[in-house]
Amino acid sequence: MHGIVESLASVSASSLGLWVAVILVAAIAVLAPPAERRILRQPIGFILVFLVTRGIDYLLTDASTAKRIISLVGLIAILVAIGRGTVLLVVDILLGRRCTRPLPKIIRDIIQGVVYFVLFLAILRQVGFEPDQLLTTSALLTAVIGLALQDTLGNVIAGLSVQIQRPFDLGDWVQYDDNPKNIGRVIETNWRATTLLTLDECEIIVPNGMLSKAPLKNFTKPTGVARRNVYVSAAYEVPPRKVHRTILQAIADTPGVLKKPTPSVLTSNFADSGIDYWVRYYTDQFPKRDVVDSAVRDRIWYAFQRANIEIPFPQRVVHTTSQSDESLERAERAKVDAKASALSKVDFLRILEDDQLRKLAARAHTRLFSSGETVVRQGDTSTELYLVLRGEVVVVLEDAGGETEISHLDVGAFFGEMALVTGEPRRATVRVVRDSELLVIDRGAFEGVLHQSPEVVLGLSKILAERQIELDEHLARRSEAERASEVDERSGVLLGRIKRLFSL
Repeated sequence: MHGIVESLASVSASSLGLWVAVILVAAIAVLAPPAERRILRQPIGFILVFLVTRGIDYLLTDASTAKRIISLVGLIAILVAIGRGTVLLVVDILLGRRCTRPLPKIIRDIIQGVVYFVLFLAILRQVGFEPDQLLTTSALLTAVIGLALQDTLGNVIAGLSVQIQRPFDLGDWVQYDDNPKNIGRVIETNWRATTLLTLDECEIIVPNGMLSKAPLKNFTKPTGVARRNVYVSAAYEVPPRKVHRTILQAIADTPGVLKKPTPSVLTSNFADSGIDYWVRYYTDQFPKRDVVDSAVRDRIWYAFQRANIEIPFPQRVVHTTSQSDESLERAERAKVDAKASALSKVDFLRILEDDQLRKLAARAHTRLFSSGETVVRQGDTSTELYLVLRGEVVVVLEDAGGETEISHLDVGAFFGEMALVTGEPRRATVRVVRDSELLVIDRGAFEGVLHQSPEVVLGLSKILAERQIELDEHLARRSEAERASEVDERSGVLLGRIKRLFSL
C-alpha cells in the first residue's frame, strides 16, 4: 500500500487517479437515471478540489511546507472522489438494479464507511504514521468509549438488524406498544432511531433497540387493507339476528368501508345493561381510520333509531316534575297536527277530510337518515310511502351502464307511492343527500283511508301514471297528446291493480 500511495503522489500517478475519478463519474452519469444524477455532486466537487490543488502546487517552490500540505490535500481529494464514485457505481447503480428492493441506507453507510476507513489508513501512511501503532495505542481508549456508549452502540446494532430484516418501509403505519396514540407513519430510519409521525402531527423518535425488542405491528403490510373493530350495545329485548342485520345494512354504503372482505357482526358479550356486539369491517384508508370509524358509528345510530333498537347504558332517572293527562294529550295532538300539515301537501291526499287526514297522521311515524344512506333500493319489495320533512334525497335509476340521477326531492316531496299501493318492487333507488327526517306511511295505515274514501283511488292512479312516465327514458320523444294518452292508459291499469290489492 505504501508504494501505491507514493506513486499516486507523483504527477503521473495523480493524473492516473484523476482519469480514474473522471471515468467513474462518466459511468455514473451514463447509467444513472436523470433524476438521480445529483449524486454526482460530491465526486465532481472533490475532483475540482484536486484540480485546484494541482494548480496551486505548480506555483509553489519545491520542498516547501505549503507545497507538501497542498499535495496532501490534493491526494485526499482524489482518493475520496475515487472512493465515493466507486461506492455510487457499484452499490447504488449496479447492485441497486439487480436487487428487487433498494439496499437499506444503513448498509450503504457501512460500505461507504469501510471505504473511507481504508482511505484514512492510506493517508496516515502517506504522512508517515503507521496504522498499526494507532490500533495498538487506542485499544484501551476504544474499550473505555465502548463501555460509555454501550446503549448507543446497541441502538446502532439494532438499527442494522432492523434495516436488514426490513419489517417496515418508509411510509408504513406501525405500532410498537399498546398505546393506540403511538401508531404512526415511518418517515425516517437512521443509525440510532426511527421517527414516526402520528395523526396528531407529532413526531415520535423510537430508539432502534426498543423497536428490535417490541412486538411490532405493521398496518400497511402485507397489503394496505386493515380490519377495524367497533363495539356497540343493544337492549336484551331485541333479537340478535335483527341487530346483526340492521348493522350490516347500515354500514354497507359507508365511505371507507370495503365490500370485500365482507363486514361481519358477532355477539360478543352479555353485559349488565345489554348485549355487546362486535362490528368488524375492512378499510384501505388507514390514515383516515378515525373518520371511517366515526361514520360507521353514525350509521349504526341512525339505523338503530329507525329500527327502534335501544342502545342501553347505566343510568339513573330522577323525575322532579309531573305532567297531567291534559298536557300529554296536548303534546300528542301537536305532533299529529304537524304530521297532518305535512301530509296535506301531498297532492293525492288533499281530497281527504280533516279527520281522515289526522287519522292517517296518527298512524304515521318518522325516521332519521344520515347523509349518503340509502332509503330504498331499486328492486326492493318494501311497501312504505315516504314524505320528506327535513333534508334532501336524490332519486337514482340503476342499469348496466351505472347510475343516472332522475331528480332531487326536498322538503314536502314524497316517494314510494307505487310500492305502497301496488306492491310492485321499487323502480328506483332513493339516497339521502344530507341528513333527513322522513315521515313514513305503511300499507296498513293507508288501507283504512282507501276504504273510507274510495275517491282517493282515482286521483292516486293519475299521480302514479305520471310518475311512471317520468321514469321512462323515452319521455322526451313524445308529444303532449301522446303523453296524455299514455297517462290515461296507465292510470286505468293502475286503478284496477289498486282496487284488487285493497279489495275495493
